[in-house]
Amino acid sequence: MAKSYVKFEVPKEVADKAYEAVKLAVQNGNVRKGVNEVTKSIERGLPTIVVVAEDVEPEEVIMHVPTLCEQRKIALVFVPEKEKLGAAAGLKSCAAVAIEKGGEAAPLISDIIAKVTGKASKGEAKGEEAKPAKAEKPKKAKEAKQEETKTEEAPEAEAEQ
Repeated sequence: MAKSYVKFEVPKEVADKAYEAVKLAVQNGNVRKGVNEVTKSIERGLPTIVVVAEDVEPEEVIMHVPTLCEQRKIALVFVPEKEKLGAAAGLKSCAAVAIEKGGEAAPLISDIIAKVTGKASKGEAKGEEAKPAKAEKPKKAKEAKQEETKTEEAPEAEAEQ
């Protein structure tokens, strides 16, 4: 059964890179482990990327994290197992990890972010599922009216010439 907080499917290779990035960042970077620490870090706008396990029970514990990441425009990646995420973070099990400073994992993190957000880097395989693009903000009424007037005036100006 799919979890309600999982917003998009992540390819296995990206999940494996996320585990590796967490492992490297724990060794020589700045990492926050656990839902409470990750939540505080996101609210402060510190993480480069947040890694969330898909198999968290009960899901209410973690379901606010993807929404917070979206609001703060922080990259988010899902991994299938909390035990593997915990092992990479140096714990028995872990539901979420926020990488604030990647250290040696920085190139790996930027590659993961590029694949998850859909901003393809050179040589990236197409067809991978990515995070949905954000919708454009609606134009203000005044701006829309100005554009309307410009388009209506253009044909009249051509007819006079």
